[in-house]
Amino acid sequence: MSRLVVVSNRVGPLRGTARAGGLAVALAEALQRRRGLWFGWSGEVAENAEPRLQTQTVGGVTRATLDLNQTEHDDYYNGYANRCLWPLFHYRLDLTAFDRRFYDGYQRVNRRFAQALAPLLRDDDVIWVHDYHLLPFGEMLRAMGVRQKLGFFLHIPFPVREIFTALPGHDRLVRALLAYDLIGFQTDTDLQCFRDYVLREAGGSADGDTLHAYGRSVVARAFPIGIDTAQFAQMAASDEARRDAARLRAAIFNRVQIVGVDRLDYTKGLPERFLSYQKLLEDYPDAHGQVSFLQIAPTSRGDVPEYINIRQELETLAGHINGRFAQLDWTPLRYINRAITRRQLAGLYRMSRIGLVTPLRDGMNLVAKEYAAAQDPADPGVLVLSRFAGSGRQMPAALIVNPYDIAGVAEALQTARHMAIEERRERHADLMRGLLENDVTRWCDDFLAALDHA
Repeated sequence: MSRLVVVSNRVGPLRGTARAGGLAVALAEALQRRRGLWFGWSGEVAENAEPRLQTQTVGGVTRATLDLNQTEHDDYYNGYANRCLWPLFHYRLDLTAFDRRFYDGYQRVNRRFAQALAPLLRDDDVIWVHDYHLLPFGEMLRAMGVRQKLGFFLHIPFPVREIFTALPGHDRLVRALLAYDLIGFQTDTDLQCFRDYVLREAGGSADGDTLHAYGRSVVARAFPIGIDTAQFAQMAASDEARRDAARLRAAIFNRVQIVGVDRLDYTKGLPERFLSYQKLLEDYPDAHGQVSFLQIAPTSRGDVPEYINIRQELETLAGHINGRFAQLDWTPLRYINRAITRRQLAGLYRMSRIGLVTPLRDGMNLVAKEYAAAQDPADPGVLVLSRFAGSGRQMPAALIVNPYDIAGVAEALQTARHMAIEERRERHADLMRGLLENDVTRWCDDFLAALDHA
C-alpha cells in the first residue's frame, strides 16, 4: 500500500485525536494504516520563523511542520485566506478584501510549503491536500516535477459563477486546481457550481465526472463529510457526560434548553438566530420562563475587524433580549464566548431539547450531525437546521428552515418545543441511519479509493 501524505493548513495532533474531533480521528487512522506523513503549518508565528522543518514521529506517522513569520501570517492566513477567500466563498462580497499584497503573500507561503514538502516525497506517495488555504499548492508541486497522485478536498462551499468571477485572478486559481487528479466537494451543489465555471467561464468540457480545461483534466465529485458517529454517541451516553448534563439541567431548573454551538463567525447566522429567539418570546408568551437558549461561540480570528464587529453585535443583542424578557429567576439567553471540551459538548447536546443550527452558508456543518448523534434514542431532541448548510441536504428529517426568515425560525422553535415524542423518535431514527452509514471513516475511505483510481 502506498504511503499517504496529508497536507493541511494546520497539522492535527498525533495523540489525543479523539478529543480533537472526527476529522482528526479519520485522518490519523488513515495515516496510521498507510504509515503516512502529515504536513503543514505548526500554528506558531515568530518574526524570525525557522525555515527548516520540524518533524515528530509517533506510531509510524510523521508530523512535519513549518512556522510562519508575522508578515506571512498577516498576508496568507489573516489576509488572503480569511479576508478574501473565506467571505467570498460564503457569498459575502461586502466583506471581501481584494488586496494584491494578500494574494502575493498567499502564493509565497504556498510555494514555500511546496518547496519544503517536495524533498520528502516518495515515488509511490498519494498526496491529499485540504481546503481553501492551499488551492494553488498542487500546481506548485507539479511545477517542481512532482508526478504522484494529487487529491484536493474543499471543506467550504464553492460559490456560484457570478460570485466567484468577482475574485481577481479567479481563472488562475481554477487553472491551479486542475493540476490535481481529484477534487472533492461537500455537496452536489458545490460540485455543480465548479462544473458551471469550468464549462461556461473556462470554455471547458465534461466527460462524466472528468472535466477538461486549460489543457488539463481532473475528476470532480462530491464527498459529503461525516462525523465519528458511533464514538460520539457513546461519549454522549457515558457516565461522565451524563453527570455533566445533569448539572446543566439543574442549573436551568429543567427548562427546555435550546442550544447553539458555533465558531464566532459572520457566516453562522448568529445575529439572525438571536433575533429569531427574540421573535419566539414575542409571539409565544407561553415560552416565557419555560425555555433557556444557550449559545456557545468561541472567538476565532479575533484580530480580524469583521470578527470584532460581530462579537460586539452579539453582546449588544444578548443584553437587549435579557433586559427585555428576563425575570428574577429566569435568564432567557446565555451567551458564552469561549470553548468547552468535546465531552462537555456531548453531554450538553444530549440534555438540550432543541439543537439550533442556522448558518447563512456552510460547507457542511458537523455540529448538526453531532447534536443528532448525541441524542437519547428513547427521548431525543429536535434539530432545527438551515437549508443553507451542506448537512441540510443530508438530514431532511430535521426541521429545515431559512435562517433569513426570522418569524419562520421562531415558528420552527415553537413546533420543536411541542413535538410529540413519537415524531421525535421517528425523525431521530432517520437521522441516525444516515449518520451511521455515512460517517467520517467512510468519507475518508471513499475519497482515497477514488484518488487511488484517478
